[in-house]
Amino acid sequence: MKKICKNCKMFVESNECPVCKGNQFANNWQGRIFIADANKSMIAEKLGIKVKGEYAIKVK
Repeated sequence: MKKICKNCKMFVESNECPVCKGNQFANNWQGRIFIADANKSMIAEKLGIKVKGEYAIKVK
């Protein structure tokens, strides 16, 4: 089961976030976005996302 990193909001399967190296996770979230190319995405730029992947929009 995937968890969401509380720091960068990325969906993760391991015990450490590959983006921010954080280890605090949540299971309660709202909305999902997939960034295919962070360098070309205006949404990624607005959200401050620099790595492609699957992200939660809101983490509780």
